[in-house]
Amino acid sequence: MRLTLWLTRKVNQEVNQDFMKASVSVICYKHKVLANGESPLMLRIAKDGKRTMKSLGISVNPTYWDFGKNQPKSNCPNRNLIKQLILKTEMEYQSKLLQKEMKEEEFTASSLIHEQKDEIKAMTVDDFYKQLIKELKEKGQIGNSYAYLSSYDNLKNFNKGRKLNYTFSHIDVVFCKKFEDWMRRKGNKDTTISFQFRTLRAVFNRAITAKAVSKDKNPFAEFKLSHLNTKTMKRALSKSDILKIMNADCHDKSELSQLAHDLFCFSYLCGGISLVDMANLTPENIKEGRLIYQRQKTHGSINLQLSDRALQIINKYSYYQKKAYYFFPILHDKRHITPMQKHNRVRKYCLHINHELKILAKELNITANVTTYVARHSFATILKKSGVNIGIISQALGHQDIKTTQIYLSKFDNEQVDEAMKNLL
Repeated sequence: MRLTLWLTRKVNQEVNQDFMKASVSVICYKHKVLANGESPLMLRIAKDGKRTMKSLGISVNPTYWDFGKNQPKSNCPNRNLIKQLILKTEMEYQSKLLQKEMKEEEFTASSLIHEQKDEIKAMTVDDFYKQLIKELKEKGQIGNSYAYLSSYDNLKNFNKGRKLNYTFSHIDVVFCKKFEDWMRRKGNKDTTISFQFRTLRAVFNRAITAKAVSKDKNPFAEFKLSHLNTKTMKRALSKSDILKIMNADCHDKSELSQLAHDLFCFSYLCGGISLVDMANLTPENIKEGRLIYQRQKTHGSINLQLSDRALQIINKYSYYQKKAYYFFPILHDKRHITPMQKHNRVRKYCLHINHELKILAKELNITANVTTYVARHSFATILKKSGVNIGIISQALGHQDIKTTQIYLSKFDNEQVDEAMKNLL
């Protein structure tokens, strides 16, 4: 490290002497104090008496910076990572200066900075996560924001509660193995570990797109998630159990119990529609007897023929539609306005609905763990067993790859899908 640093500075000195007194350095800009009490690290290029600076996307507390030697002190947190970033940045721009010299190209300090706009813009993992979560919330993607927040919190716990004050290049294969070992020691199962890594991989890919890290630093090219056993027990019910639920008489039960029963039946009859999508249905989603909507999760378009039973369920709650606009008594157009309000409401009701379904299943001697999501799995499985084209129902109907499902479904016309739906009962 010391030899490399000496050589870098030597090259810089030669460039300064031989090429129009141009210099490159990284400084702690103590004249600017950020909200966290730290000062930004800035790339400084000087030439012909003019200076231009550019933020590196990370900051350091000035008390940890040696302004005489222009480097982090020995007690500076993440000192080695910061020094590596500084060295990498200085070498990149010094190389640019040398290229200019060899080609005898004219340039200014400012133009050299702007020429680097497509190169990697260093950013801490902590800052990137927080920015991403904020953007998702602003876009109304509350569910996704919670998933990334869970990932952030988990990484922070792995980092002993400290900020993720390192760049994405720090997340390598060794890091991933240590992270997995830590989660296992905490008692996490493969499904949880897989979820955490898939989320981290998604964030890493976003960072690559944002040029916060180079593509060749992606650890998931080597660290495969296929070694994790994520197979779960089948959640689909048999056709006989489905019919038990469909034929159950719930008229003398509570309103919540009736709603749980109706939502399960409606989901099964309408392509395994999820609870969040059912909660968001309005009269605008029915056109000429067809249910047409966009999935909240994937934004894929769904177009299905409504059966008589499904229409009966909708009509049952017509009183609520008149006063609250939505089909089912979950959301209210005057009370649940923001994406966060809607998300929290649906999340709360999901617990209540699934509790009622468990009670119903017990009464019907169904041993399986019945939830609204089981209706979705059952829809796909029963149609498959009935010999319906797998391209229509798609075994991945929310299972392996929902995007593939949507691609398959788009290739079939509505008549084919409608015909397949006749095999449900």
